[in-house]
Amino acid sequence: MLELRKRPLGGHDVIRLIYNRHNISLGSSTVYTCLYTLEKDGLVKSELNSGKRVFALTQCGEETVREFSDAKARILGLVLGLFVDE
Repeated sequence: MLELRKRPLGGHDVIRLIYNRHNISLGSSTVYTCLYTLEKDGLVKSELNSGKRVFALTQCGEETVREFSDAKARILGLVLGLFVDE
């Protein structure tokens, strides 16, 4: 979802992105199932663009990404606090 903050992506764009970053090959059915679930939950919306279905974050999706980012920062702070003497 973080990448969808930057720009709308198609399912095959997501597959390529995950492979290039993590060397993990996902099937299109896996990725599209996730994207359609996110759409059903109101976190992304899709539209046809030049015959290609692209997905973009909704306002609710933006808020969810922001909440996860804030939670990540708090969790990292807590974990670091366990190991670093201040």
